[in-house]
Parts: sequence; structure tokens; C-alpha cells
Amino acid sequence: MSEYEKLLKYRPPNVEKKLAGTKILLLNSQPIFQAILDLPIIVMACNIRIRHTIPGILRASRELESIVAFELAKSEGDIDGGYTGQTPEIFVQTILEYVEGMNYSLPFIIHGDHIKVKDTSEEEIESAKKLIQAEIEAGYSSFAIDASYNEIPDNIRITTELAKPIIELGIGLEAEVGEIKALKEGGELTTVEEALEYIKGLNGNGVKPVLLATNNGSKHGNYAPGEEVHIDLERTREIFKAVRPFGTAIAQHGITGTPLHLIGQFADYGIRKGNVGTQWQNIAHQGLPEDLFARMKKWAEENQKDIKFATRVFKKEIDSIPEENKKKIEEMAYQEAKSLLKAFRSEGSAKKLLELLD
Repeated sequence: MSEYEKLLKYRPPNVEKKLAGTKILLLNSQPIFQAILDLPIIVMACNIRIRHTIPGILRASRELESIVAFELAKSEGDIDGGYTGQTPEIFVQTILEYVEGMNYSLPFIIHGDHIKVKDTSEEEIESAKKLIQAEIEAGYSSFAIDASYNEIPDNIRITTELAKPIIELGIGLEAEVGEIKALKEGGELTTVEEALEYIKGLNGNGVKPVLLATNNGSKHGNYAPGEEVHIDLERTREIFKAVRPFGTAIAQHGITGTPLHLIGQFADYGIRKGNVGTQWQNIAHQGLPEDLFARMKKWAEENQKDIKFATRVFKKEIDSIPEENKKKIEEMAYQEAKSLLKAFRSEGSAKKLLELLD
């Protein structure tokens, strides 16, 4: 019996129902982030748009004995598959396929990233409700409700309404205040006052997020050539100090393109979850067969879209690339994951979690 099997009791009810009889350690994020709230450890959360990076990430996680999370945002993997062609069920089954195939025995998380509600319409809210239910049924063990596009009172109301089934299951929740958008694109830094108003409002409604995403100057996606990274870590620390009494830490979005020396400081500022998405896409693109990637780029140019939208269109071909390409992507993902996990100070975090929760 692996010593980590003691953590099986931390699988949430929906996961236990799905995985009963197995030893797979797909754990609830709630106890994990509660345990490391005051420790300089960041859980790496990976948005997996292309599956071939998964084994490399798992290898690095196992080697460094690190907790890791896998996630998809609503735009990436809605109930209709989003722009990656992965429904919640497909995504979970893909992760589990690698976990079982590699006999991976460490704790991990599957997270519903950016469950967006862009306005107060019933249509938007109902769409989010359906996705949350689909993710619960698929076996997600963590959720991020993102109504940051709305004014704070509406954000509080919408988040409270959507969080009900998550709270009933006791699953970890991430909430967001201040839309994550580059400052040069019109984004504004989240203030301490805004973060406090938001967290106090949620707590008053019985909603207690373990993580808070804010706009601290990061951006989603790749940085343009010559574009500088402007992440305000002092503001991040101030917000963490303000929300820490509510049992809440910081989730850092938009890490792709951020220098490792800066990432290495994140844990000192209350950041406990770090999202890495586009970087795995970049790695996968580098390892795809040249002719396939050329056709993806041509499609994106002809349709005037970001190349990420080609993922769904070419999914069958991407999934069935030659073994040599799969291995190339896996190795690049492994090396990148090792570097990031070390920068996140996540090495040995699984062992530490075992000590804290056992």
C-alpha cells in the first residue's frame, strides 16, 4: 500500500462516486489549499489544450514529488467542447487515461478554470450552471467561478448563486474580482478595497473561496515580441494580507512568458496556485509534424483567428500524430514542468501535504 493512499479520504463525493474501487488520488482542492495557505508553495495548474503534454507534466511531478492540477477554462472546454474539442467528460477521461497508464500515484486536482459569466443575463448564468453540473458529473475536484466582468455587487450575487452545488459537495472554490486583462489593453489593477468588498460579500453569503484571482498586471496568452511583463507583486501581497483572515490565498493567472526569476518570487506574496496554459500549447505546437502545423497556421490566417482555435478543427489529427512527435512533446513538457515546479517551490509538496493532512 502506498503511503499516499491515506489521502483517498480527501476525494470529494462526486469523484468518489466516479472512482470508487480505484486508488487514483484525484483530490478535493479545498483541504489542499487550506493546508498550504501559509506555506510558500504554489500548485502548478496546467491548461491542457493538447493532450501530448500530459505525460511529461506527470513525469516531472512524480520525479519532484509535487502536487499538480490540470484545468480547462469554459472557452477551452465547455459542454460542447469549446475551442479544444474537449467536453468535461473527455477532459477527465484523458487525464485519467495517462494517470492509470503511468501508474501515477500522487495527489492531483482537476479544476474547472474560468467558468465565465460575462453579464447579468439569465442566459449567461444558466450556461455557467450547466457547465458546473457537467464538470461535477465528469469528476472535477475544484472550480473557478469568474463573474469579474460585472460590477462587484453583481459579481457577488452571481458567484453566490453558482457556487451552491460546489459548496454542497464541499469542493474548493476559486473566485475572481478584477478582470484579468493586460493594462495596455484597458485592464485595471484590482485594489485591496475591491478584493475586501468582494470576499466579505461572499463570506456574508456563506461562500468562502480558498483562492482569489485578481488583476495584478498579468495577461493571458503569449506576450508580443518586446512586450514587458508588469506584475505588481506588492499589490498582490497587500491583497493577500487583507483576505488571509478569510482563509483565502491568491491564484496567479497569465504566467506564460513570465521570467523564471520573477516566478520564483511568487510564493512569497501569497500566491498558492499558478496557472500555466499557453506555454503547454506552445510546446505542443513545436513538436507537431511540420505539415500539420503548417495547415493549422494556414487555417488560422484564412479565418483571421488565433491559432488556438485550430485545436478543435484539427483535433483528430493532433491526437493521432506519430509516436516520435508525441515523445518529443512529452520530453519538452517534462523539462518545462521541472523548471516551473522548482520555481513554484513545489518540489516535495505532495510529501508535505501528506504530513499536513495525515
